[in-house]
Formats: sequence, structure tokens, C-alpha cells
Amino acid sequence: MELSERCIAELEKENWPHVYEWQDKPGTVYSEHSHQGKVVLFITEGSIDFTIAGVTHHLKTGDRFDVPPQTPHSAIVGDEGVQFVVAEEIDGDS
Repeated sequence: MELSERCIAELEKENWPHVYEWQDKPGTVYSEHSHQGKVVLFITEGSIDFTIAGVTHHLKTGDRFDVPPQTPHSAIVGDEGVQFVVAEEIDGDS
């Protein structure tokens, strides 16, 4: 089973109602924003830097990142781009 399938299976076992795959090109910037519900990201390929509460987290293949609801954060995709599995508490919240 490949990494994205394992991540999807794990999130479905945790009963996340909305799980899907996403990818971004190198250098994609997400300006500061927040989500109404909880969001989880599993990095399946590449890298992304998340800044939350002034701390930057370098996420790479195999990392999981849980974004608390209503918490401002921003992100910049690494040089190779990024692919990840997303789980949302509220559909369309990420």
C-alpha cells in the first residue's frame, strides 16, 4: 500500500468526514488564514513550511500536521512542490 493510501486509511479510521488528496506547485503561497473546524494534513511527497503562532514547521514526506480550528497560519510550498492528504471536519474548510 502506498503512503497516500495508508494516510487515507488512517484518517478514515479516525472517522474524519471529508478526506481527499491535494497538490501544489513549488513556491505556492498561502497567506495567513484560519479554518472554522479541525484540519489535518499528511505530506505524501515534497515539502511545505507552515507558520503558526510565529513558529515555522518544515513538513516533508511522511509528516502529519494537525491545524487547530480558528488558529491563524500561513504556508509556503517547497522547491519540489507538495502532495498531501487532507482531512476536514467541515467540508470545504481548507
